[in-house]
Order: sequence, then C-alpha cells, then structure tokens
Amino acid sequence: MKKEWITDSTPAPVAAAAVNSDNGLSRRGFLKAGALAGGGLVLGFMIPGAGRFANAADAPKPVYAPNAFLRIAPDNTVTVVVNRLEFGQGVNTSLPMLIAEDLDCDWSQMRSELAPSGDIYKDPVFGMQITGGSGTIAHSYIQYREIGAKARMMLISAAAERWKVTPAQCRTAKGFVMGPNAQKASYGELADAAMQQPLPQTVALKPSKEFKLIGKPTRRMDARAKSNGKQQFGIDFMPPNTKVAVVARPPVFGAKVAKFDASAARAIKGVVEVLEVPLDRGARGIAVIADGYWPAKTGRDALVIDWDAGSLEKVSSTAQLAAFTALAKTAGAVVKTSDISQLAAAPKKIAAVYEFPYLAHAPMEPLNCVVDLTATACTIWTGTQFPGGDQAAAAAAAGLKIDQVTVHTMMAGGGFGRRGVPAADYVTEAVNVAKAYRAAGKSGPIKVVWSREDDIRGGYYRPSHVHRADIGIGADGKIVAWDHSIVGQSIMTGTMFEGFGVKNGVDSTMVEGMGEPYAVPMNLTAHIVKTNVPVLWWRSVGSTHTAFVMETLIDEAAHAAGVDPVAYRKALIDPKHARHLAALDLAVAKSGYGKRKLAKGRAWGVAMHESFNTVVAYVVEASVSNGVPTLHNVFAGVHCNLAVNPLTIEAQVQGAVLMAVGTTLPGAAITLKDGVVEQQNFGDYTVARMTDMPKVEVFTVASNDAPTGMGEPGLPPLAPAFANAIFKLTGKRLRKLPFDLASA
Repeated sequence: MKKEWITDSTPAPVAAAAVNSDNGLSRRGFLKAGALAGGGLVLGFMIPGAGRFANAADAPKPVYAPNAFLRIAPDNTVTVVVNRLEFGQGVNTSLPMLIAEDLDCDWSQMRSELAPSGDIYKDPVFGMQITGGSGTIAHSYIQYREIGAKARMMLISAAAERWKVTPAQCRTAKGFVMGPNAQKASYGELADAAMQQPLPQTVALKPSKEFKLIGKPTRRMDARAKSNGKQQFGIDFMPPNTKVAVVARPPVFGAKVAKFDASAARAIKGVVEVLEVPLDRGARGIAVIADGYWPAKTGRDALVIDWDAGSLEKVSSTAQLAAFTALAKTAGAVVKTSDISQLAAAPKKIAAVYEFPYLAHAPMEPLNCVVDLTATACTIWTGTQFPGGDQAAAAAAAGLKIDQVTVHTMMAGGGFGRRGVPAADYVTEAVNVAKAYRAAGKSGPIKVVWSREDDIRGGYYRPSHVHRADIGIGADGKIVAWDHSIVGQSIMTGTMFEGFGVKNGVDSTMVEGMGEPYAVPMNLTAHIVKTNVPVLWWRSVGSTHTAFVMETLIDEAAHAAGVDPVAYRKALIDPKHARHLAALDLAVAKSGYGKRKLAKGRAWGVAMHESFNTVVAYVVEASVSNGVPTLHNVFAGVHCNLAVNPLTIEAQVQGAVLMAVGTTLPGAAITLKDGVVEQQNFGDYTVARMTDMPKVEVFTVASNDAPTGMGEPGLPPLAPAFANAIFKLTGKRLRKLPFDLASA
C-alpha cells in the first residue's frame, strides 16, 4: 500500500490546548488518530473568523478532523490541496507556489487538487469555506507558507534523527534534505519518519530576498490540460449510471405550477421521469429526467405548463428606473455627512443622474450539479464558491445531517460570484430533483444541467442602481460641496452577511468606494429598495457602479476647473493614500501620458479605484468612429503589495479589462417586462468578444508587504477611464452603462 505524508495547517499561532479540549484527545492522541485516519501526519488547527467578516469570530472554534493540505508521496511529488474553487483565477498554481517556497521544493514536484467540503478548509479570515472577496492570496498567504515551513522543519528533523546529527547541520533544496557529511534524502524517502516528528509550535518563514518562486512569473499548472481539452470541469463530470435533468423554471421569480401536461414529454425517447419539484425563493418547477441532456431538454420543450404568479410583484425595468430616479432625488439612510452649505452659491455646478442595469454573470460554463442521494448519504459534485454553505443547504433539503453530505469541488469555467449563492439555489434545486427521483422509486446519480438560456434568465443578478449627484465647485476649482444619493437593492440583506454588512439601513457594498481616496466634502445617503428580482455580488461587487460614478465625476470636476485630470486627482488625494499615488504615477509613466503624442482621432482617459485593498489605475487610449467608441490601448498601474505570481496578476487584469469593456457595449443589460427577463442568450445579452479586446500592458508597484486581492480590482476603473476618453473626443458625458452616445 502506497504511503503518503499528509499535513495541514492554518495561519496564526494556535496553542496546543486548542487541540486538546473539545473531544478529550491529547495533542499526541489527536495526531495519532489523524495519522490512522488519513494515512499520515495531520497538523490540526482552528481558524477564527476575523477582519471584514468579524461575526465569524463568535462561532465555536472547532478542532478540525484529520484531513490534508499537503501530501508528499514516495516518488517525491508534492500535492497541495487547494481550499478554494479554481474558476480561472489561478489559485491552483498560486497556493502551491506559497507552500513550495517555504517547503523548499522544485516546482516540477508540485501538483494540486481542489478540496472537498470540510471545516478545515475554511478561509482563515472569513471563517467559512468560501472563494470570494478576492481573498485567496490575501488571506492564505501566511497560512500556506506556514504549512510549507512546518513541513520542511519536520522533514529536517527526521533526516537529522536518521543521520544522528542536529537539525541545524542540515539544509534543504529542491525537495531534498542534505546533511553535513554529504548525506542526501528526498522528501519522499523521509515521509514516514517525518510523521513521527513533533509539530513545530513556531516557524520562521523565508525572507523575501531568498524567494525562488514567489514573485517570479510562473505558468499555471492547469494551462496545458485546459488548452488541449483534457481538463475536466463540473459540466463534464458524469458518474456511471447518471441521468440528466433539466428544469422548467417559472418565467416570474417565485411563481408556482398551477397545472401541467407532461404527456408529450414522456413520449420522447430517453425521458424516464417528469416530476414537480420545489425551487428557489418558494417557486415550483418541473424536472425532466432522461438518459442524456438532449432528450431531457427536448422533453422540457414539450411540456405544457400553466404558471401561477399569484400576487407576486412583476417588475418592469422602465417603471423601476422611473421609481429609482424619483427616489434618488430624496435623502435616504445616512452614510456620511458633510457641510454642503456652499452648494447653492458655488460658481460652478455639476448635476448628474447615473443609471446602471441588472447584469447577468454569464460565465463560460453554465450552472450544473451532480447529486448521488441515498437514504443515508448525499454526495455532490459541482463548481462552488461556498462548499460549506452548500453542504449545509443540501443536508437540510435532503433531510440528512451535515456530516452525511459531501461536496466535491469541481473545476469551474468562470463564475464571477454566481457560484457563491448564500441561498445555495442551484445545489438545493439539484438535491430536490434527486429527492423527487428517489421518491418516485428510482435510484442513481442525477445531473442537473442549466442551459445558457436558463443561466441568463435564472436570476441572481448584479443589482440595478441609480445615483444622483449635485456638486459645487469653487472659483479656485476645488470641490466645495457634494450631495449624493444612491438607490438600489441590497445583496447582503437576507444572507449570513446581513448582521455586519447592513447597518442603519445601509448595505455597505452599495456605497463602497464612494468619496475615496479624495478629500471631498461628501454628504452621502442610500435607499435600499426591495423588489422581486434576486440579486447577488458580481465581480467587484458595489465598485461596479461606484467607481464609474466617482471617476467620471472627478474627471468632470477637473474639466470644470480647467486642470489636467491626472494633476487634479493627485491634488485631491489624501496623502495617506500613497498606494493610489504610486499606482497612478506608474500607469501615467508607462503610458507616456502628457509626453507622447497620440494618433489623430485618439484621446487619453484616466481613472483609478481601490477595491479589496488593491489599487488599480488605468490610462487608456480610445477613439470614436461613426458614433462607435473603440478602446485601443490600456496601461495598468497595479498596487497589490507583493506580487506572488506576476503572470496571474497580468491575466486577472486582462480578463477584468475585457469584462469591463463588456459592460459598456450596447445590449449589456438585463431588463424585465411584466416580471419576465427579456434576454435569453448571447444574441440579446451582449458580452465582450475577442474583437473588443484592447492591447493591455500591466505594471505592478514593487512591494514586499503582504499581498492583497487581485481577482476583482481590475474591473471597476476601466469603464470610467474609457468614458473619460470618450468625453475628450465627443464632449459628451456618459451617465449610464452600457454606453449610449446617442442619448448622452
């Protein structure tokens, strides 16, 4: 039987007593139990909640059951278990880089796999198992490095014991321990002996000057498999004897089935069952279960269903916009106050109303979930950002205990927030289908597949918003008063984040970034509106709209003051925001802004924004031809502190740029009429394509400070930089996304 050396850890100093108290095991007994259960040594720790999700700190601090973050096999390969969802952001490479650095491995040794659901895989800051908030590297930088460093110390101790020398006489390199008398042993050789070594209570991490991997451009582990088609995503996974289900969902959110006729569906070859099932938000739907996707879809198309929307609100976008706009003229819940008495008498004024539509996430891979449900267990395979939350929701739906449910995290083809739903809608739906299938006397795995149309019409959108701004500018060009109101839905209300995310009637994500980093006298209020459209975070959350508003208005104020927009920004930035200045200066320097003459018909645009503790500044070149704007070149100045993998940072910025360009294109909006979403597929819901991609050059500010988030911060400042360039070309200020030059 092949033996592997297994270890796990979390960041932070944790006392040995933490491993003793909850279940009566001594520390040594716990480690022995872990070795027996997991085939190797387990370093068990607790992860207290902290930071933004501070309420997690109040939760019980468990002793984690034996499991693994790190496996060293006899062939000297090292497998890192990644406690996140990999859906394009590169965590399958960056987290193993952290372990490899302090474990002192050669990169060729490294492998990675995604973690299943389990308390031990909780985010060390959020206190829950989650991929989101651009938190992977920011939160696990120390955690994963400590795993590697402690493993290295235990390997050295094992070698020293074998060679009868002191650990201080040994050193490591590229997956080997070397002794003072030319001894050499691979990590794989030492694995069994290392299992017997005590867990180091403290560890010294490698200084940055000795880094061999961190900070070096490193190609992704999964790049080849994704390029040649061998990579398995959730939508590819098909256990033996699996049936495929597609679900007919109501056109109005929350509606139920009044009656249905399934005779035509049942007559289609391959259809095995047609069942009514409960859906998200109290709705009901019809699941068609078949031998494959096509007969299931064809069967669904043949259904005749009468839907009962009852007294449900039937949202229409036109009426909603009018209501939001009217509400924005009034003061809402107070976010921040300032003296705006000079507004009325200011010699120059800006009055603006901004409109932002609902947005679908529209990842490359639509939603999907495989469920194998028995009387005593439920096994799930899906690409999820919330495996722990989905595990609990699945248990509740199946009528099982949480420990009877296992969620296997599959590689996902994008998500942008849609795979991290507090309501666990698509997972619970799949469990409900499997439950109904069992109730019908059938057994075996069920794979629920969403079509592209299902995905776009299926809800959980970036909320629509309206902003109203009134700004007074003094004779010296400075902003003397700024009165601002925001109207929209809350994405935190009704979720586990509401307790700290919604305060005094304000959803913090709705107003994030407003005012910052500028020293401006802003009076800010917000209105939370409840309406029958399910909403969710979308890549960069509230910054998707607040950055556009802030950076176009600051640009407009600079124009009104007759000051260069870069100089105006720099004069307004509070000196404490040195990272903003560094990012802006870098983008400006690399672009040649103010020094390089642009081609005829082109103009510069500038914007910057901080989100998830990372600052991104853009200087762009754009043109407008026959009323159609084109983005040609983008120069990014990024301050994310230490750049763990520069290639990942470059890729994240490039992807964010293209996604942000997509928000500017005609048709990039979800609209509703009589409660029904009007868009169905990419034919009527615009996403950016290869032809929309500008040339993007990414530059990072040098830093050795602990890294910050990178998955989302590249998106918010791109659209306002583009809009600011368009103003220089056309004289039109764009007040809405997507762009509409005709009505500007």
